Amino acid sequence: MPNTVVVGTQWGDEGKGKIVDLLTAEADVVVRYQGGNNAGHTLVVEGKKFIFHLIPSGILYEGKKCLIGNGLVVDPGILLKEMENLEKAGIRVDPERLALSEKAHVIMPYHKAVDLAREAAKGKEKIGTTGRGIGPCYEDKAARIGIRAIDLTEPETLEKKIKACLKEKNFYLQQFLDGQALDEKEVLKETLAYGKKLSSFLTDVSLEMEEALKRKKNILFEGAQGTHLDIDHGTYPFVTSSNPVAGAACAGAGVGPGQLHHVVGVVKAYTTRVGAGPFVTELTDGTGDYIQERGKEFGSTTGRRRRCGWLDLVVLKDSARLNGLNSLAITKLDVLTGLDTLRVCVGYEWKGQRLPSRPASLSKFAECTPVYQELHGWQEDISGARQLADLPAQARTYLDVIQEKTGVPLSIVSVGPARKETIMIKNPFHSS
Repeated sequence: MPNTVVVGTQWGDEGKGKIVDLLTAEADVVVRYQGGNNAGHTLVVEGKKFIFHLIPSGILYEGKKCLIGNGLVVDPGILLKEMENLEKAGIRVDPERLALSEKAHVIMPYHKAVDLAREAAKGKEKIGTTGRGIGPCYEDKAARIGIRAIDLTEPETLEKKIKACLKEKNFYLQQFLDGQALDEKEVLKETLAYGKKLSSFLTDVSLEMEEALKRKKNILFEGAQGTHLDIDHGTYPFVTSSNPVAGAACAGAGVGPGQLHHVVGVVKAYTTRVGAGPFVTELTDGTGDYIQERGKEFGSTTGRRRRCGWLDLVVLKDSARLNGLNSLAITKLDVLTGLDTLRVCVGYEWKGQRLPSRPASLSKFAECTPVYQELHGWQEDISGARQLADLPAQARTYLDVIQEKTGVPLSIVSVGPARKETIMIKNPFHSS
């Protein structure tokens, strides 16, 4: 059975958590490979709502090993809180079920302080960061001054690193950002306490996966955010600080590319975006409000209202190329129920030219207008559909257009938030 990567194809919030949850039934190991607690996966299981920020959502299944890879930046306080909340909900969380890469970088208090102060200083030029310290932590990682999870278990190493970092960060916070300095002793005390609680969960994730591969286990790679928030391929600078694309699963988890067999691209049946940045198909009218309200489009991490618009197939085709998608998982198709007319963006027009893909220039992108294909909507409740044939003809046509324009077949269609409200066309773990 092929190892499977789940990626977002838009600007995040595509419903990857539900797809990962469904596929975990066939997986033995679930590994998250990038991002931080700026991401949030929301699941509804047996009427209970779970929101995951760092822990792979596969933790809801017994008998699965969940791994947090080296490609993440981890806020230890948030991780421990998430573990605590799961335990309260009756979900066992121990080193047999969850492990954290000893090479993962740690979000420190000064990262969050810099993130918030920097964003506040930008005023109207804000990029919409969550203020969780993700960007500054990745900066320190690239600058080779970061603190890794393994450092939390070595007091002398940790103290030395914190002292060096705070000398620079406090100067920057006070002298440039007009912020407050952090106390070295308090930061050290807090971080050492986290280390004691997390030490038993630390492991070499790459070695764990190698062992799983030797035993012919199925591995599910869980991405966060979306392709067009990728630091290299997204709408820079309105992006995240990591690589959500499928190829990053190799570097962020510690496997070779030959171990990635099937890539599932998760597509919301419309498009949403949180924060700033160009959005060609955005709807600021009653239709946009209808989609936002029916889809309950609020960020699971920030609570911010998401901007909503028609499905952008230009964005999706770019994602198919960038990720090497093998199949598509469509989510929230049910949200479009009740609309008489649907539109999908099949191209961009810029100064009389038809563009084949999303332009790198944000000023050019902001000047693009969508070229739409209109389709008939449907009024029937589709939440009970379990096969494509159960869907209204108009809904099937909508799905056919997505497949035709992207050249990527469908594997899953979600028609509601619950696990059972799903049409499984072909399970990726059963693909050849």
